[in-house]
Formats: sequence, C-alpha cells, structure tokens
Amino acid sequence: MCGITGITDKQIEKFEEAIQKMTSCIAHRGPDDDGFFVDDHIALGMRRLSIIDLESGRQPISSADGHLLIFFNGEIYNYLELKTELEKQGQEFKTESDTEVILKIFEVHGVEGFKRLRGMFAVAIYDTTHQKLVLARDPFGIKPLYYWKRGNKIAAFSSEIKSFLALRGFRAEVNDAAVYNYLSFQYNPLEETFFKDVFKLAPGHTLTLDIKTGAYELKRYYQFQFDQNNSLEEEETKKEILTTIEDSVAHHMIADVPVGSFLSGGIDSSIIATLMQKIRGTKQIKTFTVGFQSLSEGKEAKETSDPLDTDHTEILVSAEEYFDALPKAIYHFDEPVADPSAIGIYFLAREARKSVKVVLSGEGADELFGGYNIYLEPFARARVSWMPSWLLQIIAKLPVRGRNFAQRILTKLEDRYIGNASVFTSSEVNQIWKGEPQDKFSLEKIYQDVSGQSDSTKMQYIDINTWLVGDILAKADKMTMAHSLELRVPFLDTEVAKVAATLPDRFKWSDGVTKHLLREAFRSVLPESTRNRRKLGFPTPVKNWFTEERQDLYDLILENNYIRSHLDVRVIEKLIEEHVSKKRDNSRKIYLLLMLALWYNEFIEHGHS
Repeated sequence: MCGITGITDKQIEKFEEAIQKMTSCIAHRGPDDDGFFVDDHIALGMRRLSIIDLESGRQPISSADGHLLIFFNGEIYNYLELKTELEKQGQEFKTESDTEVILKIFEVHGVEGFKRLRGMFAVAIYDTTHQKLVLARDPFGIKPLYYWKRGNKIAAFSSEIKSFLALRGFRAEVNDAAVYNYLSFQYNPLEETFFKDVFKLAPGHTLTLDIKTGAYELKRYYQFQFDQNNSLEEEETKKEILTTIEDSVAHHMIADVPVGSFLSGGIDSSIIATLMQKIRGTKQIKTFTVGFQSLSEGKEAKETSDPLDTDHTEILVSAEEYFDALPKAIYHFDEPVADPSAIGIYFLAREARKSVKVVLSGEGADELFGGYNIYLEPFARARVSWMPSWLLQIIAKLPVRGRNFAQRILTKLEDRYIGNASVFTSSEVNQIWKGEPQDKFSLEKIYQDVSGQSDSTKMQYIDINTWLVGDILAKADKMTMAHSLELRVPFLDTEVAKVAATLPDRFKWSDGVTKHLLREAFRSVLPESTRNRRKLGFPTPVKNWFTEERQDLYDLILENNYIRSHLDVRVIEKLIEEHVSKKRDNSRKIYLLLMLALWYNEFIEHGHS
C-alpha cells in the first residue's frame, strides 16, 4: 500500500477537492483503492496497492473509540507477532491488516512504538480529539515522506513532492542549495529538497504537529550505530548471519499477492532469490534481470537462476529506449538522481509488474556488510604507510599512475570522502557554479558519531546516512512505484542490522575481499562463481552512449535556462568535447547535467502540475 497525503493549512481552500487532487497525483503508487478523511481542521488521503488483507484493509482505520485514525504506506513484517502479543494484552482487532497493528502499537506505546516495527513505512496518525498529527518514517528511509512549509507552518505532506504542485498557493521554485550539492553527490543530500520550502522527513524520525497552533516537533526514534564486538567467533557469527537473513526473507515474503525477486547476478540479490526459492519449495519463484544491448548481466544472473530453477526473465534495453524513458523517470523521481542504473530498474519494474505485485531486492547489503570496493582503500593505505610524506607529495604532483591514490593518502578521510558517488570535486564545483554562493552539505556531525571507528567503518556509516537513502533507496522506491510495483529490501530489516552492527572489521574485509563473512555464511548455499563475484548491480553503458551523434542531448543541457543562468556553459562545452573526442571519460558529469536539465524542464520550465 503505497501513497499518503495530507493538508494541515486552513488557508488552502476547498479541503475535499484539494486532497483529492493531491492524492490523484500519486495514483501510480496505489491503483487499487483510495481513502479519505476530511474535517474542518485537516484533510488526509491515500492511494492503496493491495498486498495484505485485500478485502478489509481499506484506510483510514480508526481506533475502537474513534478518536485516532491512521493512514499508512508500507509493510510491517512482524505484524502477526505484534498482533498476537497485543491480543494477549486484551486488544481486539476488526481487520487482518498490518495497518491496524501499527495503530494499536501507537495507542499502547506512543511514538516509541515505532521502534518495534520491522518494516518499511510512512505513517500518518491523527488524533481527532486533540487535533494532533503524528508522521513517522521507517528507520532506514525505505519509504519517502515530504512536507511543505509555508512560512513557519507545515501546510501539507505527501509520499511524493508532485502532490504539492496540485495545491493552490504552492510555487515551484528551485532551491539552489540542493542543486549546488547535487553537483558533488549526484543526489540531493539536504533535508530541504530541490523545491524551495519542501522538506524530507528524515529516516527514523517522527514529526508531531499541533493543528490548532501550528507548532511541530521533529524527533529521532531510531539511530543505527556500529557496536563492534571483537570477541565474536567466526563460525557462530556465520550461522547467525545465515539464520537472521533467512528469517528476514521469510518475513518479507508475507503477502496475499504474487511475490518475485530482482536478480542482478551479484551476491546480494542471489542470496535473496536462493532463500526465497528454498522457502517456496517446489513452486518456482519468478526472477527478473535487466541488461543493455552492449552490456548485460544475463549470463551471471542465469548462473544463479538455472541451478535454482526459477522462472527467470531477462530484458534487454537499447540506448534509444533508455534515453526515451528519461523524462518519464525524472517525473517519478521528483528530484534528479544522477544514477544511470536507476533507469534499468525502471524497465525491470515495468516487466516484473506484468506477473507479480511485489519484488524482493538486495539493497542495503553493501552498506551494512561492507560491500563497496572503496572500503578497501584504507587497507591499501596501510600497506604504503612506510612511504615518507615528501615522496607521496611528489607522486601526487606528477602525471603518473598512482597520482590520485597518493593525493587521497595525503588527504584526511573526513576531508575527501563524501560517499560512494562523488561526481564534481569541490574545486570543479567552484569552477562550474556561477549562481549565488551556497553552503556545501556538512558531514561533520555524521563523522563525529563514528570518531572512534576505523576509516572503513566510517565510510560505511557515511553511506548509510547519506548515499543509501538519497540514491539507493530513492531510485528503488521511485522507479518501482512508477509501475505500481512494491519493492522490499530484506537486508534493511532491523534484525539484520543488529547483527551487521556487531561485526568487527576482520569479518567484513579480508585479503582484499569485501563482505567477507556474508560470503562465508552462504558458502554452502550459493554457487562458488556467484559467491565470489565482484559487485555488479545492473551496470549501464552510458559512457559509450554519449557520442558525437547525441547532439540532441547536449543541446538539452546547453540550452537549458537554469543551467545557462547558474552554471558556466563554457566548462560544460569542454566536458562534452573531451568526452566525445575520448580524451576523458566525463559521462557521469554529462549524465548529471542532463538529469538536471530534464528535471528543470519538467517541473519548473513547463510548470508541471
């Protein structure tokens, strides 16, 4: 069930009509049903994708005394256990849905009750007696939730920003600070979005709003923290990893509709698909992979799907199909995310939706278990610790192999690592940006939280708090929901996270191998070729697609009004020329600028609503 909206500002006229317009903007998130609550103080709405309790799970659901009601987007995987516990305490239920369980948990435990939920969610609970609204977002930010502030008051909220465009009084204006930071990060790391006055509710947070006064409070209820236990035994920990992930996959398969799996060919999605097939038994699960005509993971994916005997589908996407889909994808993104693999997910979701309503996928494993190759860099640094700094400084200035590595060694981690996907460096941003000066997103507080950890663990923590939610989960949610497909991520279960938090560095990285103990835990479960495979993740050949024949794409960038007024076009022209002539691979920078241009054209230039 996949989209919620709300209006909390009495200045917005015609509550009922306005909430219906807002909610219709996100009909793709829930094509099966809708639900509304409107009184003199608030208007709430939802679109439903029916997954659990298809008959009686309609929203809103009210408390027994009628003074509380809930609108909910997501799934709670331990709702049956929680329901049994509550029934033993004398609570009675009128539906079989997980939505009602959340409401009962809130009645008993208040906002602290959100800690007890295993799942993905964006929740709105309204107290009709006291006119108080509580919004909550899941611990890792799997499901999105935005709110619009008019002045100092919250005027509306929604699962997608585009809902606000339907409201009279909302002006779609560019937030330059978000664009400025997007140039470095490839997504917007700020709390405020690309639209001025529109904010994201942060993962693991609640927002409590007093409708009468307009006062509101943001509060964190969940914070993932590393708590490494160096006394752990390897064999026991391997078993715990295996059983915990298997339990999570089993819980994530709970549904009253068909469930399938994305399968990239890498270890993470292979673990998910393998466990699903084990749980399902003789009944085949459906698996899906996407490739491109010049680059495909079909062979790797089949090395997992064939031994499992899954009902496997592979689709191939051409360059023309890819670029034709970009405007549709940017519409569903709301904010540009310059990750080329996102469009692969768009096509994959479109194909999967033909036969299933839910898919499981491997997002989160790299961040929790240490899967990115960049996490190995501190170990490489340690191996050259014998080199004097003056020698490294010389190497860093010469046009020789190892120059970039030397430059990174000479720079403190906190001053150079902003996450997995740095595109334009700080100096390059200063060179290309000609708009008003903006502040760069500060990672200082996040680094302080892990000041006593190793550099590799610090990198993990940065990614969990920025890249994971801003890129990985954003593209997973938006590209699947574009096709009314629910994506679930078993690695980001809070029980799995508890285990991952305790792993010492030696269990994550060993002899140049990432996710060491995760791979070992599944030694007897996965084919060796799969278990030892390097990270894949639906790679996209945009480097080879930005050729001299694609002047249409370059014109989109160079003629864009925002880019011409805020960025140095001469720098961009040079980037394109260098790439087309194959002097330098500037594909990521060009792609980032293309997505920015498409976003501006869609939401600002054309005044989309």
